[in-house]
Amino acid sequence: MTLSAKRLNRATLGRQLLLRREALEVTEGVRRVMALQAQEAASPYLALWNRLARFEPTDLDAAFTKRTVVKASLMRITLHTVHVDDYPALHQVMVSSLRAARLGDPRFTGSGLTIPDLDALLPHLTDFMAQPRTRAEVEGMLAARLGFQHPGVWWALRTFAPLWHAPSGGPWSFGLRPSFVTARSPLTPDRAEAVQHLVRRYLEAFGPASIQDVAQFTRLSRAVVRDAVNALGGELQRWQGPDGSNLYDLPGAWLPDEDTPAPPRLLPMWDSTLLAYQDRGRVIPPDYRRLVIRQNGDVLPTLLVDGYVAGVWRAVEGGIEATAFHPLPEEVWAGLASEAGALVAFLAGRDPSVYRRYTHWWGRLPVADIRLLPG
Repeated sequence: MTLSAKRLNRATLGRQLLLRREALEVTEGVRRVMALQAQEAASPYLALWNRLARFEPTDLDAAFTKRTVVKASLMRITLHTVHVDDYPALHQVMVSSLRAARLGDPRFTGSGLTIPDLDALLPHLTDFMAQPRTRAEVEGMLAARLGFQHPGVWWALRTFAPLWHAPSGGPWSFGLRPSFVTARSPLTPDRAEAVQHLVRRYLEAFGPASIQDVAQFTRLSRAVVRDAVNALGGELQRWQGPDGSNLYDLPGAWLPDEDTPAPPRLLPMWDSTLLAYQDRGRVIPPDYRRLVIRQNGDVLPTLLVDGYVAGVWRAVEGGIEATAFHPLPEEVWAGLASEAGALVAFLAGRDPSVYRRYTHWWGRLPVADIRLLPG
């Protein structure tokens, strides 16, 4: 059976809890969507605000503190928020990429240490970080053990070692002095099993999807993903994409009809739905891709209209400034205004001017309509 582009869009929105806000507690919500990008500390909070009914930011604060939800460097060498039960497999799959991104870099090699030297430090590091430690504390320990201090040593280790970011306060849990703690997870599966776990979880959250899509989301090679798909064999269902590509999914997974209504949403920066596929057109119209995914990797907060990116938003004095890339009907503006009013109220007690350091991008955007949506 061939799936239309519109039905694939609705499948993504449904799996990502964007067709309706679901009455789920925070930990289960994070599990359902698999991974929330978290290089901006506010983004997981705004992502869940878009997805969960009656979401309270204090609930995510508590989940981070209890470590039922954790923040760590994972896919694409990027910070993600994931369910604690997924962390061991995801880290096992990604650790070779995380290492490769650091161990050949002059910022590490300039330390004069070899890779075996660095690996020999790992047991001491994880023992020392059984309780949360700041950067200064870790660098002091490393300097005492090595007899010299070099910033590239901790820079490399903090990326690939089994570490979680530890909540340190601020409006979005991680706003004060960065702290890290050793991951306390069940035994890690072998790599083949871990890749299969990742593929299942990806399809659960983003399917139906191709081998190329999984490779794009993870930066794994297509051969590694293909081996996992082949090993899963009969556990997966096959579909055909609108371009004739092979798509995979979990049997019985939800496939909404293509005419399922999609409500307006104000997505956070780096929302995973915008980055989960080789063909970003599943959610971003091709003409808008370079507008919202900037050349340096910044992914702007977007207006989602009828399931597709239609513009961007930013918090300004007096409300939310919405920039539409094409004309929108008044009834759509009314829906966006309702969302904006709720978002302003959500931000009021935490960070009313969220993402303010990215506003330089707004001077370089084409405009069809700009409106201030008051809170």
